[in-house]
Amino acid sequence: MATVQLKNIKKVYPFVSGEQKKSKKKKADEPEKKKVNLQITDEGVVAVQEFNLDIADKEFIVLVGPSGCGKSTTLRMVAGLEEISGGELIIDGKVMNDVAPKDRDIAMVFQNYALYPHMTVYDNMAFSLKLRKEPKDVIDKKVREAAEILDITQYLERKPKALSGGQRQRVAIGRAIVRDPKVMLMDEPLSNLDAKLRNEMRAEIIKLRERINTTFIYVTHDQTEAMTLGDRIVIMKDGYIQQIGTPQEVFNHPANLFVAGFIGMPVMNMFDGRLTREGDKYFVEVGGYKTELAPEKEARLLKNDVKSQDVILGVRPEHTDISAEGVTAKVDVSEMMGSSVHLHVTAEGRDVIIIVPTIDMKGNYAMGDTVHFSFKGNVAHVFSKETEKNLEF
Repeated sequence: MATVQLKNIKKVYPFVSGEQKKSKKKKADEPEKKKVNLQITDEGVVAVQEFNLDIADKEFIVLVGPSGCGKSTTLRMVAGLEEISGGELIIDGKVMNDVAPKDRDIAMVFQNYALYPHMTVYDNMAFSLKLRKEPKDVIDKKVREAAEILDITQYLERKPKALSGGQRQRVAIGRAIVRDPKVMLMDEPLSNLDAKLRNEMRAEIIKLRERINTTFIYVTHDQTEAMTLGDRIVIMKDGYIQQIGTPQEVFNHPANLFVAGFIGMPVMNMFDGRLTREGDKYFVEVGGYKTELAPEKEARLLKNDVKSQDVILGVRPEHTDISAEGVTAKVDVSEMMGSSVHLHVTAEGRDVIIIVPTIDMKGNYAMGDTVHFSFKGNVAHVFSKETEKNLEF
């Protein structure tokens, strides 16, 4: 229904009266101060900085990151609930910076449902259409179509207090889709639900996006939601975009240490390692174990003319193999997860997780056991110790 462009978007919360920094004036060579994870400048607190993103028609974009990274603020700027401090928001070729929220043809689903408690489900869903003075038969048709899509037809005469959390969230989504908006914004809509309901609602949202022709922008701090829902993921930290890509791209090729540690569960194992260049070949070494990187990784490192150096080496738990030889580790905890065992071990002074498929297990692992693990060159990620960036890119 709509393309969305965010061009160098910035959000600064100015200091309120009396809130100006009490410290002495910043010297020219003094580094910029930070409060929590947000920049403090003379203008105020910078919540979002240099945000650039082109969203295609009907694309499902997920903004993901830890609390306070600026993702909800960005969404609220698109909705018109927050003023844009700098840059341009363009929807279908029209600059929307100064357009009122009601005129942006956008619908938003909030974390806390925001339903009217005194109204029935039907009236909650019909409310925006009544404000538009749509004909009664049109309102009825749209509400019942949305209710059928979301499987809440049987609850149309109930009040929100008589519904479960998952049912209330379906009503909130239904209230949004009856408007047939160009852009659907969702701000952590599943965070108030229990794990089972979250899984069910994730599946419902995937089905929903196939049935309505709308561009989605979805905010979450849950990387599982991001990986399962998004056509592309925008990973944010401290108001900046860290990486944009498909779920597979950000999983297989993290741009920096933050992305590597944020995407993937359990988190990626990190080691102090050594990258060695021998002619056109590259090897990584940790704890006496040495392996050659895959040809495609070597090609990217050669293109960047990467030299031999100490690196932070990243290997995901699912890519780490118990072997006869390799890095020596001591078992701390063994967790049975059904199809696999998660071994928590100590190796090279670091906590490491190794995922062992139960079908491959040759015995039990007890606390204090010594094991060895290895990994292949196609799953090793090398990060600069100085910049924390992936040296392949």
